[in-house]
Amino acid sequence: MAFSFAPLPLSHPEEIHHDLSPFILIHKNGRIERLVGEETTPPSTDHTTGVLSKDVQISPETGLSARIYLPGAITSQEHKLPVLIYFHGGGFVVGTAFSAMFQPFLNRLALEAQTIIVSVDYRSAPEHLYPTQYDDSWEAIKWAAFHATTNGMESWLNDYADFERLFFGGESAGGNIAHQMGMRIGLGKDLDAFGDRVKLSGIILIHPYFWGETLIGGEVNADVKERNILEKLWRVMNPSFSSLDDPLINPSKDPTLWMLGCEKVLVSVAEKDLLRDRGRYYYEVLGKSGWNGRVDIIKAKGEGHAFHLFPPFRENATTLFKSMCSFINGDELSGYTIKVYTFSCLIENNEKV
Repeated sequence: MAFSFAPLPLSHPEEIHHDLSPFILIHKNGRIERLVGEETTPPSTDHTTGVLSKDVQISPETGLSARIYLPGAITSQEHKLPVLIYFHGGGFVVGTAFSAMFQPFLNRLALEAQTIIVSVDYRSAPEHLYPTQYDDSWEAIKWAAFHATTNGMESWLNDYADFERLFFGGESAGGNIAHQMGMRIGLGKDLDAFGDRVKLSGIILIHPYFWGETLIGGEVNADVKERNILEKLWRVMNPSFSSLDDPLINPSKDPTLWMLGCEKVLVSVAEKDLLRDRGRYYYEVLGKSGWNGRVDIIKAKGEGHAFHLFPPFRENATTLFKSMCSFINGDELSGYTIKVYTFSCLIENNEKV
């Protein structure tokens, strides 16, 4: 199972002002109808993984909040865990940190990577336009990082988090946000106030939502309606933009890309995902940019967009989990690494990505 960008048939199209199915419908009367990501689930102790979760408020003024995941097996405050600040997908318009679709994936990742996860509930468009999604995410990062002082409001982060092993990650639109947060750090909007206690070690981009004015790879022959959805989603979130080559949506056009503020990046693409060539191209361009880091890429054969969110987790999802765990814990991505010095997008058995 995976997510499709194909528009849905409408029973009353004459009532719709903007058709952004399968994400949202904006009715002529102003009503916003979300078609996915509305089912939520409460925080809990997961019976399968033993992972604990709780919800926390970050900003009473804006309503910004997060769900935190803690591996249940941790027994000592002396054994600190890496921290992954995660940004969910949904085209900037659907989903929350509390959506049921994200919980199984994050529970399993927290367990297998032995990582504390802070899943950010940034506000969605079209009610909240650009730059709200990025600013909310940055505010959540600063809130989490303050716990490196051990004087924060959240005991799990004070007691168990190692902010010298901090990671950003996300799928789809969340991958876009994770990259942009890394750029903010690289461009000097950093966390120097916390000294050496906070370090962005790496970024994980799963099927990242990037696009551009010029079609590349499989986009050329893709369904026009599906391509249009990806363009429309960006226009709804950022109606003031002038071009799809804005570095916010097309990092390959960013002259400061080489300043990305971490030492390693993992990109995940899926063979049947319309966004796959953007992830591949990001890998190539970042590697050539002069950035002083390591970028790796993995491909899931036969899979579509966000396949990793749908249990039961298949072999490709298991591979993704293992790769993310290795990435976070400093192990080699054995069997899945693309050499940094080659930019032909060939994996080691010479198969095209």
